[in-house]
Amino acid sequence: MGVLTRLGLRLAHPRRYDNLRRIRALDPERDADEILGLTARREFPWDYSQGTGIAFMRDFGVPSIAELLHRTGEFEHHGLKRYDDTILIGQEATVDGIDSERGHAAVRRLNRIHGHYDIPDDEYAYVLATTLVGPVRWISAYGWRPLDPHELVAMTRVTTRFGELMGIKGLPTTYDGYLALLVDFERTRFAPSAAGHAVAEATIAVGSTVVPAPLRPLVRRVSIAIMDEPLRIALGMPEQPAWLGALVRRGLQARRLLLRLAPPRREEFRHRAATYPGGHRLSDLGPLSMLDTLNAHSHPPARSSHA
Repeated sequence: MGVLTRLGLRLAHPRRYDNLRRIRALDPERDADEILGLTARREFPWDYSQGTGIAFMRDFGVPSIAELLHRTGEFEHHGLKRYDDTILIGQEATVDGIDSERGHAAVRRLNRIHGHYDIPDDEYAYVLATTLVGPVRWISAYGWRPLDPHELVAMTRVTTRFGELMGIKGLPTTYDGYLALLVDFERTRFAPSAAGHAVAEATIAVGSTVVPAPLRPLVRRVSIAIMDEPLRIALGMPEQPAWLGALVRRGLQARRLLLRLAPPRREEFRHRAATYPGGHRLSDLGPLSMLDTLNAHSHPPARSSHA
């Protein structure tokens, strides 16, 4: 253990581990929703978001998935809305609990969107696996503390229930099961494609819009630098200098140490969607080309703010 790590642990804010103590006092099966809220929206909100972003990118490394996404044109023409909608549906599905009325309504909305496409079950299962493995990998590498076993069990429990509500059969029930599913799928299905490259470039372009203007030229290079090699190759991205990847990783590790000095977050983080500055209804979420069809005979809930 290095000097900085020892220093970070010794100087941790006296209440920094309050949320973790709460998580350890809960049952990860019965209280999975509460634990996920503490982990994703209080302990690691930024890290969870970054891990989810990497999950999106992994989908593009599978040509059949990338070709469908490219064909819709949503990433190239409405990329920010597509990104916001994806985050917001996940948020709507889990913020009150996956089996709450709000959670079920969000998954029904997602199922109606997906119902317009012919998507095989193995691709559904893979995409679901990325939404779990992506945040876990990121937090394990750059989070201010390691994930607790209770958090892994709870995150997996909610992921599997989400998949069940989507109608996906035979899903894993452990994190290791999802990890094996993802690794095996990528081993046989990752491959470069023009569609994957195009959708990845469009997604990175969306990411550049949310940073200060002087930093925008760096977003693409940094995004590529932190990709693992199989993903970079599958997306057809150019290799970046080793020093850039090392610099980015050191910066993230320094952030990890600094965050140990911060007090615990008391309020849950909610995604602030630039697409909906005044808030959103569930009926707003979905491809623009489908909204009339999706909203036919629907009764949208009251507008939800992002605060």
